[in-house]
Amino acid sequence: MAYSSILDWIQFNDVMSNPFYPYQTYNLPFDIGYKLWEIIGGLIAWIINLIFPDNGVSTWLISPEVSNMFALVLFMVIIFAVAFIVTLISLWMERKVLGRIMDRRGTMVGMKGFMQCIADGLKTFMKENVIPRKVDKMTYMWTVSLIIGTSVLIACMIPLSPRWFVVDYGTGLLIIMALFALAPFFILVSGWAQNNKYSLIGGMRAAELMISYEVPMLIMIATTCLLAGSFNINDIVNAQFDTVWFFIPQILGFITFIFCATAEAERVPFDIAEAEAELVEGWQTEYAGMKWGLIMLADYMRGYVSCAMVVIMYLGGWLIPFASAEINGWVPEIVFLLKVWFVFFIMIVLRGALARVRTDQIVNIGWKIFMPLSIVNLAVVLLLKMGGIF
Repeated sequence: MAYSSILDWIQFNDVMSNPFYPYQTYNLPFDIGYKLWEIIGGLIAWIINLIFPDNGVSTWLISPEVSNMFALVLFMVIIFAVAFIVTLISLWMERKVLGRIMDRRGTMVGMKGFMQCIADGLKTFMKENVIPRKVDKMTYMWTVSLIIGTSVLIACMIPLSPRWFVVDYGTGLLIIMALFALAPFFILVSGWAQNNKYSLIGGMRAAELMISYEVPMLIMIATTCLLAGSFNINDIVNAQFDTVWFFIPQILGFITFIFCATAEAERVPFDIAEAEAELVEGWQTEYAGMKWGLIMLADYMRGYVSCAMVVIMYLGGWLIPFASAEINGWVPEIVFLLKVWFVFFIMIVLRGALARVRTDQIVNIGWKIFMPLSIVNLAVVLLLKMGGIF
């Protein structure tokens, strides 16, 4: 049997020429996953063929259907890895900015302090997994799993560009908001399941927060979709490229949505569900070690999703204003993430500048200020649409 070169097994084919390609348009992370499997699968197939010449397994490993299957697995790993790294960078940025606000340097452990995030993650994973004796164990575990799972899911569902997406769904914002709104329900049940008064109060506060702020958020999402004429995220972004960024006609909605998104992400000054000063750690009190670390990671992922929704709805998404289509096609993912981090910077400044809002103030602000502002914003958009301006 003649020697078979490794180049005979590793061939970089056009991903869209695969008959099992799952998308109608080009998908960059899937293409990366496909190329990775062509390298990994081709290498494995070549080694097996060296040991067992003319075997069927080697050919099977690089067949179109198998390549597509493993490309899907690697595709999801890439999507999660990017969302995870973006979340870690957001955490690092918050520590550094809050340090400057408080007149200190912030974390300084490796790579300008970035390695502190990695160290904290390893520390929580090495801590003992303690479960209190009298908790409702099944509910206690399932609720935290669902909180973390839905947070990771919506973080991965956020498209970074027309070529970086999981699914190009027609009702994108509504699906993301629906999953985003599940967490407060899980938090309420989790607070009850822990058999702890602090946790129960924290869960009840989370439900109170949800009721007060999700209604204005839904009105503003519907307003943006009305202005764009579509629920599809890609259509909403393109509509802002064809006209103006939506924060100009919706300046009231833009400001209101930032505050509502901050509240929904349970960030200071709206973190009444945790409230370390009076509730120990709120609804998270009885979660220790790895569970607590993953909850904190999920909180920052929800913060990333909140900022991404602001960018998609009001700041033109991944497009640069007054730039040609060629320029916008270079690195739209980087443009999108820079805008996300800018919005997150605003949230960090709010955290450093404002004290925590009391529970009665939370309700008053939500119903007496943000709800009327969202309705006024809707009325303005209706007038603009009826007047033919948009």
